[in-house]
Amino acid sequence: MRTYLISYDLAKPHLIKHVVAQAIMAAGHSWARPLEQTWYVRTEESEEALEAKLTRILDSEDGLLIQRVKEEAILTNTSIRWFKQRQAGIEIGSDSNIIAFPMAKAGPTDEPELPFAEAC
Repeated sequence: MRTYLISYDLAKPHLIKHVVAQAIMAAGHSWARPLEQTWYVRTEESEEALEAKLTRILDSEDGLLIQRVKEEAILTNTSIRWFKQRQAGIEIGSDSNIIAFPMAKAGPTDEPELPFAEAC
């Protein structure tokens, strides 16, 4: 599993920022969003595959950075909380305020809860 830093600058964020967020969350096994337009994604995908998925929805004036990173990070005034993609079989009523992000393929669920990362 690889960890990537994904950051973007949208020329017209009011039009596609939610679409970009959904595409990033669907791109990997787990994700974290420490800043408004900065994400960490854990995936088996390559940088090129991630770029291909994201550039399909970006405008020619939008900026995109995808970089493979190590687990360590220095954080100031923020923290990282890793979220796993929602698993199949979770029922959410129509009157709920929970948003179901794209569902992952069913697989082993014996992994421990992902930890918080804190600033040094």
